[in-house]
Amino acid sequence: MIVNSKIHESVKIWHPELVNIYNTSIGEGTKVASFVEIGGASIGKFCKIEAFSFIPPGTVIEDYVFVGPHVIITNDRYPDVKREDWKLEPVTIKKGASIGAGSVLVAGVTIGENALVGAGSIVSRDVSKGTVVYGEKANLRRQIK
Repeated sequence: MIVNSKIHESVKIWHPELVNIYNTSIGEGTKVASFVEIGGASIGKFCKIEAFSFIPPGTVIEDYVFVGPHVIITNDRYPDVKREDWKLEPVTIKKGASIGAGSVLVAGVTIGENALVGAGSIVSRDVSKGTVVYGEKANLRRQIK
């Protein structure tokens, strides 16, 4: 379902009936795959958003950005449904950056221009312009008896 959004006429949404896009602007030449949710975000020109990605309110994606499949962007660093003082912490992805499949971008981070985030990464700090980051190794935390 696409609701209350400004989408350039050249945008290609592969299966409009299989996306949720609301309160969002999407620029010229951008492509959006199936099973994507984008709400309250700004997407630039000539971007590619792959299947099963989640882009929450406040997110800014500049021009020529690639967002791989199953990418999750968050906008609340400390979620707590009982908290009344919730504050939006938007993520910004600068021009020409690429976000690999299955990555998670934690609330408040900025991905620099032409940066590359490798597949499966968890990004909890800003990524500098033109750098490559990847990984988050699973560590043993405790044994279950």
